[in-house]
Amino acid sequence: MYCMIIRTKNMGCFNLLLFFIYLFSLSSLLIIQNTAAQAQPVYVYHFCLGSNYTTNSAFQKNLNILLPSLSSPNNSRIRNGYYNSTAGRNPDTVYGSLQCRGDISSEDCQTCAETAAKDIITDERCPTSKQAIIWYEMCMIRYSNQYYFNLMQDSPRVYLLNVNNVTDPVKFNPILADLLNDLVKKAITNGSSNFATADTSFNDFQKVYGLVQCTTDILPRRCNECLVGAISELPNCCYGKQGGRVIRPSCNLRYELYPFAQSAPTPSPPPLSPFPSPPVLQPSSTNTSTTTPNAKGNSSILAISIVIPSVIAALATIAFWFFCFRRKRTKTQKLVNVDDEMQSTELQFNFSTISGATDNFSEANKLGEGGFGSVYKGTLSDGQEIAVKRLSKNSGQGAQEFKNEVTLVAKLQHRNLVRLLGFCIDGEEKLLVYEFMPNGSLDQFLFDPDKCAHLDWERRYKIIGGIARGLLYLHEESRLKIIHRDLKASNILLDTDMNPKIGDFGMARLFVVDQTQANTNRVVGTYGYMAPEYAMHGQFSVKSDVFSFGVLVIEILSGQKNNCFQESDVSQDLLSYAWRHWKNGSPVELLDSTLKDTCSRSEAMRCIHIGLLCVQENVADRPTMPTVLLMLNSHSVSLDLPSAPAFFAGSTRCIEPKSSPYLGQSEEQGIPQDKSPDESAAWSINETSISELYPR
Repeated sequence: MYCMIIRTKNMGCFNLLLFFIYLFSLSSLLIIQNTAAQAQPVYVYHFCLGSNYTTNSAFQKNLNILLPSLSSPNNSRIRNGYYNSTAGRNPDTVYGSLQCRGDISSEDCQTCAETAAKDIITDERCPTSKQAIIWYEMCMIRYSNQYYFNLMQDSPRVYLLNVNNVTDPVKFNPILADLLNDLVKKAITNGSSNFATADTSFNDFQKVYGLVQCTTDILPRRCNECLVGAISELPNCCYGKQGGRVIRPSCNLRYELYPFAQSAPTPSPPPLSPFPSPPVLQPSSTNTSTTTPNAKGNSSILAISIVIPSVIAALATIAFWFFCFRRKRTKTQKLVNVDDEMQSTELQFNFSTISGATDNFSEANKLGEGGFGSVYKGTLSDGQEIAVKRLSKNSGQGAQEFKNEVTLVAKLQHRNLVRLLGFCIDGEEKLLVYEFMPNGSLDQFLFDPDKCAHLDWERRYKIIGGIARGLLYLHEESRLKIIHRDLKASNILLDTDMNPKIGDFGMARLFVVDQTQANTNRVVGTYGYMAPEYAMHGQFSVKSDVFSFGVLVIEILSGQKNNCFQESDVSQDLLSYAWRHWKNGSPVELLDSTLKDTCSRSEAMRCIHIGLLCVQENVADRPTMPTVLLMLNSHSVSLDLPSAPAFFAGSTRCIEPKSSPYLGQSEEQGIPQDKSPDESAAWSINETSISELYPR
C-alpha cells in the first residue's frame, strides 16, 4: 500500500481519478452483492374482502388502470407517503390508496408500492376480490368498490407478536404503555404525517422502541381513536412479549427491544408470529404466512453502504482537488469560462438562418405584435416550425447580459412551459426562438363562439391541471424561482394535442431592472387578472400568480372573459358573478352552456371551489400551488370554505388589445405608483408581462 501511495504522486489527473473510481466501485460492488438479496420489500399480511368480480369485466379493467397509478415511479402527487385515486364510473368505480411508512425514502416507497400493486391481484393473494388490502413492512396498498377515503376503519386487523418473552413484564408493561401513549400524542400533532417513532429505556442495557402511524387521509382525532383502540388490544395478543404489532386499515403500531426503523443499525431480530383477529378473518387467512421483518438488517447494511463509499468518495475528492484543481487553478477557470461560452453558442442561431426561416420577417408570417416586439412563424431547413420573437431595439441591454439571461431561461424545461430553443444577436437585432404551438393560445378557443365547442369538459379539466403543474414548476421545482405576474388565457399556448403550455415567463427580466422579489415601483400586468395587493401597492409573491390562476380557472369553466364580462345586470365582474351563484347554491349556472350536460359535476364543482379559494382578497387565505394541485388531484382532500372574492372597481367595458398567440403579445403599459387608480387609465388596457427570476 505504501508503494501504491508513492506512485499516485506522479499519476496524471485522469489516471488518479480512475484509481479512486476503482476503489469506490470495488467497495460499492461488495456491499451491493451483500445487500441485493435483502432489497426486496417484505410481505406481512393481506385480506381479500367483499364479493368477486368477473374476468374481463369493467371493474377489472378499472382495477388494472388504478393499480399502476398507485405505484407509478413518476408519481409526484404522493404527500407524506400517502396517495389515493379512483378509476371508472359507477357502478364499476374502483377506489385505491397507498400509504408508506413515515421513515422510509420516496424511492423505497415507490419500490414497495410497485411490488404490492402487482402482488395483491395474484392467484396467491386476491385474484378476483372487489375489496383487498395488503401490508408490506414499508407500505400498504388497498382498493375497494366502496368509497373509504377519509374514513377511519379499525377492521380487518392482524396481530404480530415476538415469540420471545421479556424478563420482567410487570416492569415492562407500564414503560411500554407510556411510550406508546406519548407516540400517539406526537403523531396527531405532527403536522399532516400522522406518524411518530421514539424509544425509551427499559433497563440499564436495553431500550424499547416504538412506532405508530395512521393513514394521512384521516383527521387527527380519528387517528387518536384508532391508535388508542389498537393499544388497548396489546394485552390480549402480546402480553409479556419482546415485540408486537397491531395492524388496522387506518392505523398500525409496533414495539420491539431492538431498533427497527430504517435509519438505525440493528442486530438480527427474533422471529414474529402472526396472530390474526378471529372476528374479522376469513377461515383460510389464519395460515397465510409467517413474517420475519428484515428492516433492521437492511438498516445496518444501509449504514455501512453509505459510510464506506462516502469516506472513500471524500478522500478521492480531496486528493483529486489537490493534485488537479489546485495546481491548475488558472487553467481550470479558463475552461469553465469556455464551457459557459460553448453553452451560449449551442443556443445561438445565425441571423441569416432566422431571416430565411421567416421569409425575411414577412407580414404573411407575422403572428402578432406586442410591447416587447413582434412574433413571426418560421420554418427551419430541417422542417422544424418555430416562433421567432423580434425584440424591440430599446431594451438597453448588452449582448453578453442578454446571452447569460437567455441561457438561464433556456434551462427551464417542463411539459407545461413553452420551450425556448435559442436566440440570435446581430448588431441591434435580438431574437428569441421558441417551439411553435400549432393551436395558438387558449383565448382563441375559449372566447370564440364556434371554437369553444372543441373544449369539452375533459380537455378543459386537463388544461386546468396542466397550467397548475406548469405554475408549480415555476414556483417550486425549477432551478429558478419565477413569479409570472401575467398569467392569462392569451399566455396559455396549446400544442397539437391541446396540451397547455405557459408562455411569456422569464423574458421580462431581459428588460426590467427596477424591481425586487417583494415589490416593484412599476406595476405591469393585465386588468382583471392582477391580484389586488399587486395592482394597488406593487406587492407581489407566488400568491399573486395564484390569484391569476383562480381567475383563469373561472374563465375556463364559464367561457367568459373577466375583463370583458357581459352580465352587467347581475354582477359587475365575472368573479362576483361566480361568487353570487356559489353563495346561492347554484354554481352549475356558472358553467359554459356547452358543459352543463356533459361535464363531471363533482369535478366541475371542485374546480369552481378551488377557483374561488384562489381569488380570496386576503393573501394568506389563498392556497399555494402545491396545495392547489393536491386539491385538483385528490378528492379526499377537504377544502376550506371560500369567502367573497377580491372586487375590482372600475370600468366594465370590453377591452380587446392587439394580440398574437405568442408571448407578451399586447400593448405595454404600467401603473406609476405615484398615481391613484383613478388616474391610471392603463388599468383597463395593460397587457404586458413581467416576471421575476432568482436562483434557488
